Amino acid sequence: MKPHSPGNRIAAVVAAAALLAAGCSSGGNQSSTDSAPKAKTEGDKVVVSVMAAANPDMKLDTNQTTALLSDKFKIKFQWQPTTMDGAAAKEKRQIAISSGDYPDLFLLIPYVDAFTKPELQKLGKQGVAMPLEDLIKQHAPNIQKALDSNSVLKAMSTAPDGHIYALPQWSDCYHCTYPNKLWINSAWLKKLKLEMPKTTEELREVLRAFKTKDPNGNGKADEVPMTTDKQNSTLIGYLMGAFAYAPYGAGNGVPSLLELNGGKVSTPVDKPEWREGLKYIKSLYQEGLIDQASFTQNAEALQAVGNDPDAVRIGSSPVLWPGIFVQLGSKDGRDEQYDPAPPLTGPDGTSLTAYNNPTSIGYTFMLTNKSSMEARVAAIKMLDYMYTDEGAIIANSGPEGVGWVKPGPDDVALDTKAKPVWKNLTGTPKNIAWESMGQYHLPLPLRNAQAVPKDIYSEAGLERRLFQATQAYEPHVDKAKVFPEAQVWTDPGVVSELATLKTNLDSYVSQGQLAFITGSKNIDTEWDAWVKGLDGLGMKRYLELNQQAYDKNKPSS
Repeated sequence: MKPHSPGNRIAAVVAAAALLAAGCSSGGNQSSTDSAPKAKTEGDKVVVSVMAAANPDMKLDTNQTTALLSDKFKIKFQWQPTTMDGAAAKEKRQIAISSGDYPDLFLLIPYVDAFTKPELQKLGKQGVAMPLEDLIKQHAPNIQKALDSNSVLKAMSTAPDGHIYALPQWSDCYHCTYPNKLWINSAWLKKLKLEMPKTTEELREVLRAFKTKDPNGNGKADEVPMTTDKQNSTLIGYLMGAFAYAPYGAGNGVPSLLELNGGKVSTPVDKPEWREGLKYIKSLYQEGLIDQASFTQNAEALQAVGNDPDAVRIGSSPVLWPGIFVQLGSKDGRDEQYDPAPPLTGPDGTSLTAYNNPTSIGYTFMLTNKSSMEARVAAIKMLDYMYTDEGAIIANSGPEGVGWVKPGPDDVALDTKAKPVWKNLTGTPKNIAWESMGQYHLPLPLRNAQAVPKDIYSEAGLERRLFQATQAYEPHVDKAKVFPEAQVWTDPGVVSELATLKTNLDSYVSQGQLAFITGSKNIDTEWDAWVKGLDGLGMKRYLELNQQAYDKNKPSS
């Protein structure tokens, strides 16, 4: 990964912030038909400049899905590719906006560089983001149908002023909806004659055995009972579920700070139950059962441990799916050793897991005031096609016959109760699909209608493996506690204040939790002072602002 100059990044952010504060000369809230620039054409195609993130294997100019959509909707794409490195990708779009040299269309990826609600509100007010609702009504019946039938998608998409400035992706990823999982080495359990742990103390005994009884059989004390990385960790969320509801939030061990209690917005992180959960995690850490590197190493370092050619070393890893810490399809079959441990039950019987639905709340399809009317119509028609089953499958997997085929008589859908509709081909060439960039409408029935092999440990059977793993987690969700972040919009006047509070509180909670777990702070003597520190950083005001937003936007029962 190429390093980027911190000075340049800070300068870009400052410049973007200055532009946002000052406003753009184009004015705010113009409709999608007002004073559009003149169209540029090449032959019978309208030119559309597009900023998009691409991995090293994706060459958007020659991508097969690009070619198919270009011909179908008469679009000549002029790509402005960025990177899958989120920080670098966001920096590039911030520089583009602050300089005024931005494209006709942003086609982003949720987990890389999606726009946030505050960013979208500001860009809409300035007139950079073009309202989409009229275009949708006139040219996008499938998008309109989705908005009309899905109240959450409509609430996510519609800003407080009534405009749709950009659209999010809607991908019903069942296993992503219940993200706080623990993958445990069941081959080691079998060798040591241990059962899959179901309680916090049973997990402790299993990790002790992994550490001391040489389950990989090489005569060395090189086993790592539990490890993860700072980008993908669900360690605190998974273990905390045995003590308190841990709302799912950003990576790096930072949970969301918000939960609901009978319609009242509150935080779990200052409660006695949270303290008990941290004490439990600390006890595992102090005993050497949690790898110290879990809070500092990156994904590549975790993979290096999981793929150590000399021995299988990882006993368990709290991450979304096993491919994060071990290479799927490993020659020695080590990736097949890991199975999901269920949500743990704590000392008082608590057994909860987080809920993350919708799984993407960022905004990725945004037309700008640089685009011509012809470009806007072509782009929204293209997106509308992705809201059909055929278009969704092609955007996700590539053209039919290249990336996927219709199922055969012996194929079984991911949800065995459903009729299979499509089947991904294995060993497909690279650069055939838009993959994460095109996942705009994958509702649960379509995802569950994918034909998947019955062998859950094969690479092609991964989705079934994750589907079955998640079925053990779903019953442990208390949806009444879930703060509906996707549907809640903050009043524009307090957006900046709320963002600052969140940044400061997230940092304070993340650093404090790590300090308590590692012992650099004494959880027995310094907890009360730490809780007071939350108030000093504005926790009460943060909850108040979120309560106001929730009361205005809360879903109807």
